Amino acid sequence: MKYCLLLLSLLFSLALHAQQDSVNTENMRTKTGLATYYAKKFEGRRTTSGKKYRGHKLTAAHLSLPFGTVVTVKNLSNGKTVDVVVNDRGPYSKRYIIDLSEKAAKKLGFWKMGQEKVEISYHLE
Repeated sequence: MKYCLLLLSLLFSLALHAQQDSVNTENMRTKTGLATYYAKKFEGRRTTSGKKYRGHKLTAAHLSLPFGTVVTVKNLSNGKTVDVVVNDRGPYSKRYIIDLSEKAAKKLGFWKMGQEKVEISYHLE
């Protein structure tokens, strides 16, 4: 009897966890396009959110996502991913979907290449 209760409790917990995962994926959005990164001249300048741009942090600019949104960026040519926090507006060229910090571009393996095709994904509340 004790084992049956333990097994039922475990199964209920797993079912609840699976249900939560499916709810989270319903709010997931993805988009594919080109990413670029901030030039060094922006180091220390204020972003639209009021915070200073720091190349050593994992941050990004996006035209419409709320500040504080965590975006997963995947480099489609090598499969590398990085999570960044939106703290600025841009890029203002229709060619790009996101502008990344230096550290993020380095983690994705396209620093000094100028741009790369990426997939961005994020949750909408």
